[in-house]
Amino acid sequence: MKINPDNLNELAWDKMQGLLPCMVQDFESGRLLMQGYMNEEALQSTLSSGNVTFFSRSKQRLWTKGESSGHTLKLVSLTADCDNDAILALAHPQGPTCHLGNECCWSPEEQPVASELIELERTIAARKAALAAGDAGSSYTAKLLSDGIRRCAQKVGEEGVEVALAAVAQDDDALLNESADLLYHLLVVLQARDLSLTDVVNTLRSRRK
Repeated sequence: MKINPDNLNELAWDKMQGLLPCMVQDFESGRLLMQGYMNEEALQSTLSSGNVTFFSRSKQRLWTKGESSGHTLKLVSLTADCDNDAILALAHPQGPTCHLGNECCWSPEEQPVASELIELERTIAARKAALAAGDAGSSYTAKLLSDGIRRCAQKVGEEGVEVALAAVAQDDDALLNESADLLYHLLVVLQARDLSLTDVVNTLRSRRK
């Protein structure tokens, strides 16, 4: 059930004395970021403010993630599970989520494989932002972006050929390495055109429909 201000009373608040567990998931990467608890007031605050807010059992008050660090969780959607006694929040993290300074509260090894692509895309986006701000640095990504869209597109074509050749040669190591190079350069060319992996996925979704 997608949660909105009109159906809060359908949640099973009585099961845990007015508190429900809430898992927060990165909307783009699928990475699990953290887990907290919400009461009805925290849920209402989350919906109205657009920032994920919990009820802190230790502080005995509402607590908006990032209220001191600035690393808020920008809400995308809230849904309840099939029993209406657990909440999933999809969000855009504005910096590290864990209080230890990590991206999330679980080990990176336990995260979805696809999240690596999103992290790579965010790194490329950061290089692009630095380049626009006049801080190009010495990274290969910054140099490639500064060379312009034609060079970025040329690299995608070159890596695509390398992938095809490795596949025909049936060299698994070469195929994996060339595929990694192709994915990287594809993300660069998307960034160069102000597009993202999410835009590609949305195109795939539209085709499935």
